[in-house]
Amino acid sequence: MLVLVTYDVNTETEGGKKRLRQVAKFCVKYGQRVQNSVFECVLDSASYRLMKHQLLSIIDEKKDSLRFYNLGNNYKEKTEHYGAKPSIDMEGVIML
Repeated sequence: MLVLVTYDVNTETEGGKKRLRQVAKFCVKYGQRVQNSVFECVLDSASYRLMKHQLLSIIDEKKDSLRFYNLGNNYKEKTEHYGAKPSIDMEGVIML
């Protein structure tokens, strides 16, 4: 399933800047960055639960915002992209 993860971390303090780096670094492990604070992640349900749990342990829920949009398995029919930063097929063949 495709999960769109978005976040807004308050960076007014050093702790906030650290949380922002931690959230971004963690999201890179699970998907591709499509905008500054937006990641597309193709996950199974176990990976989704783990990712969500770990991200919630990083953020400060009183100062930060974290959103998960579950687009399901038929996400290719639900998404359109125009402009810069073309996305890669997360389920396609990866050539090294």
